[in-house]
Amino acid sequence: MTDSTRIDFIYLSEQDMIRAGVTDMAACVDTMEEMFGLLYHGDYRMAGANNDSHGAMVSFPENSPFASMPKPTADRRMMAMPAYLGGNFCTAGVKWYGSNIANREKGLPRSILMFTLSDADTGAPLAHMSANLLSAYRTGAVPGVGARHLARKDSRVIGLLGPGVMGKTAVAAFIAVCPLIDTIKVKGRGQRSLDNFLTWVQETYPQIKRVEIVDTLEAVVRDSDIVTYCSSGEVGDPATYPLVKREWVKPGAFLAMPALCNIDAGMEQSDVRKVLDNTGLYHAWFEEVPKPAHRCIPIIGVRFMDMVAAGQLDATQLEDIGKIVVGEAPGRQNDEEIIIMSVGGMPVEDVAWGTVLYRNALARDIGVKLNLWETPALS
Repeated sequence: MTDSTRIDFIYLSEQDMIRAGVTDMAACVDTMEEMFGLLYHGDYRMAGANNDSHGAMVSFPENSPFASMPKPTADRRMMAMPAYLGGNFCTAGVKWYGSNIANREKGLPRSILMFTLSDADTGAPLAHMSANLLSAYRTGAVPGVGARHLARKDSRVIGLLGPGVMGKTAVAAFIAVCPLIDTIKVKGRGQRSLDNFLTWVQETYPQIKRVEIVDTLEAVVRDSDIVTYCSSGEVGDPATYPLVKREWVKPGAFLAMPALCNIDAGMEQSDVRKVLDNTGLYHAWFEEVPKPAHRCIPIIGVRFMDMVAAGQLDATQLEDIGKIVVGEAPGRQNDEEIIIMSVGGMPVEDVAWGTVLYRNALARDIGVKLNLWETPALS
């Protein structure tokens, strides 16, 4: 046995993750911005032949001869999401994503997530961590990066569909980068989630002077400076996805869409800027699923890919947030332009934020140290 063969790693529970700073949204936005620069320059890898795949998902049949096999119920996902990220991170990792909307009936989150961070050279584990908050905060931080570069600096009003976890973290990111925000309009499905959201806002953001509960998508969008749709739902028929109509949208509005979304003909027009979080991700998605792809993946950027394939949109009109972040393309150019950003979510985001939190945990002596082996039994 030699010391060089010993491998230890740390386990971080959800409470450990909180102590390590997972809820520090301002730091998370900065981390995601750094990550987008690396994406633009190509210092990353994800799964798939083009290195841009969202991940590998297990699918279940409608009818199985095996009674114990899970059914393909709403938002049923079992997915592995691996990635490598270079730069100051230089780590690899994989998030295991288990999701079933029926979990809520058991008092559980819709999604239950774990993340393993690894040494990019040896592949040895560095940390195994609770990932619900990791995933939620990195997801919310991406719209925050978009708002930093694409929202009006004087933005005051957020229009939010879906006051759940994704909605809260998106709001947190918007407030982190747009300090003048003082009003939120919110639409939710049930009073319980709305009450929870109201309490969270009151306790977390005393600078918010007004929270208005609205009943329609039009009310969410109209007169809002920043709009985000963060609701979950059935995938398959884009006609049922929450819609944005051009007539509702305020000149100068920024729309960040990390969930189900559809747009009308007015929003399809070329004077509405269309930004993607990573162009390659959408090419990968489009290659991987039946067409029209928006039926399978409800993110608005996938609708843009369908439009390109149908000749309804010139691919050169699709912009990449990474190019904007590094200064090689313009951010917001005037106070009147309408900009919609598609947020698909990527495992490189988990690697970036997970690496920061792992290093925080080491520095603060947080987590449980576990031993993989002193020396491997097989080598």
